[in-house]
Amino acid sequence: MQQESGVDSEALEVWIDQDLCTGDGICAQYAPEVFELDIDGLAYVKSSDDELLQAPGATTPVPLTLLRDVADSAKECPGDCIHVRRVSDRVEVYGPDVE
Repeated sequence: MQQESGVDSEALEVWIDQDLCTGDGICAQYAPEVFELDIDGLAYVKSSDDELLQAPGATTPVPLTLLRDVADSAKECPGDCIHVRRVSDRVEVYGPDVE
């Protein structure tokens, strides 16, 4: 069975800057498997076992099957607080800090 090229070398992770989160919940609508609003009204990423990650700067892997939804979340976020970056070199590929 052949593995898709670049998947391992281009693993992505996502995190949310809660200081900028507006609590609109657009991310949770696009990718509920990755994002969730907490009782404080802010969005957080979830671990692969559905646990809310509330530590500042907490990251979670972006499943390849959800990449488009996660990327759309970053693009549509009114708070510009969703950051998607390559794990290998930590370069942002979607979000407010993309060059």
